[in-house]
Amino acid sequence: MDLKNELKKRTDIFNIELKHYLEGGYPKILYDAARHLPLAGGKRLRPAISILSCESVSGNIENVMPLAISTELIHNFTLVHDDIMDKSKLRRNTPTVHNQYGEPTAILAGDLLFAKSFEVIHNFTGHSSIFKKINYNIVESIREVCEGQQLDMEFEKRNNVTEEEYLEMIQKKTSALFMLAAEGGSIAGGGTDNQNICLRNYGKYLGLAFQIRDDYLDMSSDVNTLGKDIGNDIRNGKKTLIAVHSINNASGNNKNLIDKIFGNNNASEEEINKVYNLFNEIGSLEYAKNTAYKFCDEAKKSINILKDTDAKKILSDLAEYSINREK
Repeated sequence: MDLKNELKKRTDIFNIELKHYLEGGYPKILYDAARHLPLAGGKRLRPAISILSCESVSGNIENVMPLAISTELIHNFTLVHDDIMDKSKLRRNTPTVHNQYGEPTAILAGDLLFAKSFEVIHNFTGHSSIFKKINYNIVESIREVCEGQQLDMEFEKRNNVTEEEYLEMIQKKTSALFMLAAEGGSIAGGGTDNQNICLRNYGKYLGLAFQIRDDYLDMSSDVNTLGKDIGNDIRNGKKTLIAVHSINNASGNNKNLIDKIFGNNNASEEEINKVYNLFNEIGSLEYAKNTAYKFCDEAKKSINILKDTDAKKILSDLAEYSINREK
């Protein structure tokens, strides 16, 4: 089974629905800014997960489409605001929204995407009790994303962060939406309580593995491959698992080098490479890779109770993809 083709089948359907939903609007510049990032592409993992989770419990994908659109709009709203906070210039190989339209309009565009993520869920045609459950989960996931983002920013100002604190932060900031997509897909598809729980756990572990891989790529990839700024995590002092492991294990001159460069917004490319090489020497990149593999395995184990279907196989392959992708 070709994972890329299977995902494309579903994301092609999703992209048509998303584009249709984002058409029009006035003032035009605000809606252009709101469309800028969602229609620039992206992996569409969250909507794909919601669709596949729905399929895995024998649900109809038409029932899950409002949730699929909602999760993608929430994801993009967070990216618009994250890029402003991180002063990023590039996202998906295109200028960030605030670079293209200015910060005030970008903030409003993010807010608009947030509002529309709730608007679209009202297109859900299932039972009112299911609607209420999904709507509650959306609220909870957004709350957790906000908490995770605040923790992420606070960690930048701290010298020491534990691995447990880091994992709690990315579970909120990243896994929350994967959990929403996976559990929500099952709920919309009429899944049992056990199926809902196992898919929620799948989303949790997939999100953890995905974010650790994302942290790795920010340091080791290149701008053309990744489609966004490289090295910002080191310049911004982001406490990724790689950084946390290195800071907690470095000593002597190595610790002095990290203290000097890590979190320096004016760090040169040469200095960024020095820190990256040091992270590698300490074994932090390998440690992060092994941790991501561990969470990938947990994600796959989480869905063992599901019937053997194409959707279940794709979800399992998607977990593998999350730790082997190059962008």
